Amino acid sequence: MIASSLVAAFLLDAMVGDPPWLPHPVRWIGRVIAWIERGVCMLVQHPLRAKLVGIGVAVGFPMISFTVVWGSLHVADQISTPLGPILEILWSFLALAGRDLADHAWAVWRALDAGSLNEARSAVARIVGRDTHALPEPEVVRATVETVAESTCDGIVAPLFFLALGGPPLAWAYKTVNTLDSMIGHPEHPYRDVGWASARLDDAMNWLPARLTGWLIVSAAGIRFLNCTRVHDAWVVFRRDGGKHRSPNSGRPEAAMAGALGVQLGGVNVYDGTAEVRPSIGTADQPLTRDRIAESVAVMWIASVLAAGLAWGAVWCR
Repeated sequence: MIASSLVAAFLLDAMVGDPPWLPHPVRWIGRVIAWIERGVCMLVQHPLRAKLVGIGVAVGFPMISFTVVWGSLHVADQISTPLGPILEILWSFLALAGRDLADHAWAVWRALDAGSLNEARSAVARIVGRDTHALPEPEVVRATVETVAESTCDGIVAPLFFLALGGPPLAWAYKTVNTLDSMIGHPEHPYRDVGWASARLDDAMNWLPARLTGWLIVSAAGIRFLNCTRVHDAWVVFRRDGGKHRSPNSGRPEAAMAGALGVQLGGVNVYDGTAEVRPSIGTADQPLTRDRIAESVAVMWIASVLAAGLAWGAVWCR
């Protein structure tokens, strides 16, 4: 990985995002996982066997992604000198999801700004797994802000971290682990056994990026609001509430964002009609209005630029 390719990929993602006409590898990975998932859940009923199969999937799929990306870059380098760097930029660009995250959040904001709560519920349903059909406006905003915070790690900071560490092959191994976790890494039946290894591997790979994301959001709060109090609040909530989430990682960026915006996240989420109570994160100093969505997106972009700068520096200094 060269520093200029990383910067080019980040800028390309910020400008283009995820256009519908471009076949995205994550969708292909998702289709393959869904196909494997159906077969495993139907054929492997014994818990131990399901866990063993799950370990194979958690290790094998990322290795395949790593090999495919590494192999394509190696072949491109052999074919043509310019083709290798171009493909490196393309693979890196596809690993990032900043613009796509911002577009989804702005879709919710626009619906609320137009006074269409139903449209806002539909928009937020595209980025969260909870039931959204009966959410009041503050809960729609909460769901959006939580997703922006968590996805700042999963979609931007973590891919940049692994791009800097091992280039596109390692970044795509991470993306595959993250996709596995989102699809089968659930504690409920029938995923509990087969998805256990994917969930634990995702936890391990996100451990440092999640905390780095929290620190970056704290820093971004100072730049966005030009207010030392916001930085202090973001840091305090990050340290105090970051470990309350049931995930060892997701609570870190959510807590930093809650402190930065002066809002309270967490609470009751409903999944397939079943309510799940999550610990409260942050303090409700500011109301959960659509302005908080705009602020969260601004903080996300600033944190992303800071992350890109750190990644560029790490690659350039090697």
